[in-house]
Amino acid sequence: MNIDTTAPAVARREILIHAPVEKVWQIQADIENWSAWQPDITAVKLNDGLQTGATFRWKAQGLTITSRLHTVRPPHRLGWTGVALGMSAIHNWTFEPRGESTLAVTEESLAGWLTRLMLFFDPRFLEKSLEATLQRLKAKAEA
Repeated sequence: MNIDTTAPAVARREILIHAPVEKVWQIQADIENWSAWQPDITAVKLNDGLQTGATFRWKAQGLTITSRLHTVRPPHRLGWTGVALGMSAIHNWTFEPRGESTLAVTEESLAGWLTRLMLFFDPRFLEKSLEATLQRLKAKAEA
């Protein structure tokens, strides 16, 4: 599933992580432990294991989000959709080996009234969020 390029908020960011693709995948795909390295996430519960169609509920920046995995292709692709009050999302990750390193690419689209309100106050909130997550993933994988 691709992100919705016509959504009000669309962003794509990438970073080179000096760790093997398997390690980067292991960190990002360990959904229930996101809160250990992402301070904006306070709780995650994955149902039915890491597989296409599985759902997970999580809290991020005060929002309760219900997500469904649409892509699970270890160790290269992970993606989900999500809904929260006033917002719907499509979020995709791609991990490409670059020798002993990994190119991590994340892209997301957001729609809904809350998205438009957030854009009013900070037109770059989504880009900032993706960049912060990439920096945290890099730090965790390279530690």
